[in-house]
Amino acid sequence: MKLRKVTAASAAALVLALTATACGGGGDKDTKGSGSGDGKTITVGIKFDQPGIGQKTPQGYSGFDVDVAKYIAKQLGYKEDQIEWKESKSADRETMLERGDVDFIAASYSINDKRLAKVDFAGPYLLAHQDVLVRADDDSIKSPADLNSKKLCSVTGSTSAQNVQDTLAPKAQLQEYPTYSACLSGLQNKAIDALTTDDSILAGYAAQDAFKGKFKLGGFKMTNENYGIGVKKGSDLKAKINTALEKMVADGSWQKAVDANLGPAGYKNEPAPKIGDIKS
Repeated sequence: MKLRKVTAASAAALVLALTATACGGGGDKDTKGSGSGDGKTITVGIKFDQPGIGQKTPQGYSGFDVDVAKYIAKQLGYKEDQIEWKESKSADRETMLERGDVDFIAASYSINDKRLAKVDFAGPYLLAHQDVLVRADDDSIKSPADLNSKKLCSVTGSTSAQNVQDTLAPKAQLQEYPTYSACLSGLQNKAIDALTTDDSILAGYAAQDAFKGKFKLGGFKMTNENYGIGVKKGSDLKAKINTALEKMVADGSWQKAVDANLGPAGYKNEPAPKIGDIKS
């Protein structure tokens, strides 16, 4: 009798295991991010702390990159509620793509040779320029050369930080913080003298209600930064995303997204770059 009880229990366990397998356990991984909308979700990396570009709020996610990502996802066959958003900090983006943590990244991601060696890019979809944000009452920074004697903040792993060290202001006291929000706090309490990154990002911060009138852009246009959509090396999503971006520009949705997210700060955008013309 005891043997029959064990055998029956084992059989029941086997049936349950087979049933769970038949139900497709782990199936999401096989279909996620296929670019055809047949998967349950598509995972997209964005910034969570860049007003006007990519920001997580109690109401959801907003910003130019968010609008671009939503448009792309729709063209790939995904509805908004099928998008899984993940925070992509500057220093983590290549690793996230290489590991497959995300299907693509839209996070003020400047294209350069170092990154092209590790990941692929669709786009570019925006031409920005490196600039500085300073306190509104500070008139001591009138040119990039004036930064050499200043405490300058940028984000660890960003192109902006590297540009400062290499050429723009090699004698500046560069402070690398984990996020631009942390830099902004330092600027506000005078722990630093200037925040440097792309003018599109700075415009988003300056346009916030809490900071209106407190900061100003230098207007230096120190570099050209072509934003691209990052994908894993060799991914077929690159061509599909380029097609989506071309449509977004052609139907007016691209300019509408720029105006809605960056226009309130008086940001004057460059014309949309030629999609597929990747330049570092």
